[in-house]
Amino acid sequence: MHRRTFLTAAAGATLASAQEQAPPIPIIDTHIHLFDPTRPEGVPWPGKDNPVLYKPALPERYRQIAVPLGIRGAIEVECSTWLEDNQWVLDLAAKDTIIVGTVGDLEPGKPDFRKQLERFHRNPLFRGIRYGNLWGRNLGAELSKPEFVADLKVLAEAGLVLDTANPDVALVDAAVRVTDKVPGLRVVMDHLPQLNPPEGGASSAYRTSLRELASRPRVFVKISQVLRRVDGRVPEDLGFYRSRLDELFGIFGEDRVLYGSDWPNSDQWAPYPKILNVVREYFTARGRTVAEKYFWKNSVAAYGWVKRDPGQPQAGGRLP
Repeated sequence: MHRRTFLTAAAGATLASAQEQAPPIPIIDTHIHLFDPTRPEGVPWPGKDNPVLYKPALPERYRQIAVPLGIRGAIEVECSTWLEDNQWVLDLAAKDTIIVGTVGDLEPGKPDFRKQLERFHRNPLFRGIRYGNLWGRNLGAELSKPEFVADLKVLAEAGLVLDTANPDVALVDAAVRVTDKVPGLRVVMDHLPQLNPPEGGASSAYRTSLRELASRPRVFVKISQVLRRVDGRVPEDLGFYRSRLDELFGIFGEDRVLYGSDWPNSDQWAPYPKILNVVREYFTARGRTVAEKYFWKNSVAAYGWVKRDPGQPQAGGRLP
């Protein structure tokens, strides 16, 4: 064998060996839901007509599914408009260290918003609120109200996050306007892979809005809800989703994308391991540095979540 060829082969073998010996990348799941339909008061979501979802989704059940897959922590995202369900989730989280943060439900612009925000923000696990295409709300319409914008500024000053919900073209445009009006606010766009890009003239405006969001360092994107149902089936191979992932990654880059499973809502598409496998294959192929950013490091920058267990990677905070 030629000496140069030998050295190249040896270097390749050393690299492959090092990759095999590297510890697995810890994962922080930035999008799960917790609820319990068996409570006396029930739940506002999911409905009884959904047999896949209408059963308790609690930290213990999530832990049993997630930990064997390398999940070390999760951020709960609201799925209830009931004020006291913010406290219900915080009480659940206090009992299980796999929950490293929660994104609650409060309405900016309402008279009691600041009082409620102060109440829940006393708990370091409360990391922000969600507002978007959910519960009959419209982010774009609310931005015309000075009191709504003023409350978003209070949210930003508290170091908390605004998660959006269920993206469409109008919500992407609204997110641009939010960051115009409140540039200090961190915004997390959820489930962008589920948004079907428009065609024709609307396509250009939509992609312009995405690039504008990408130019704003406080905006993050969850590469979540990747799988979708097509003609009655849910493709499970990465090849089916690659072009959409390439587009979003190409726009937002390695420092602004987050992992989220959408569990247990994701069970309507596929079991958790299959949800994870598609994005794990995609980001692992981009190298360990990129995969670490996607699976946990970027979530620290976005949420400043609380490290609660020695098995969790180092984060921005710690419970006293």
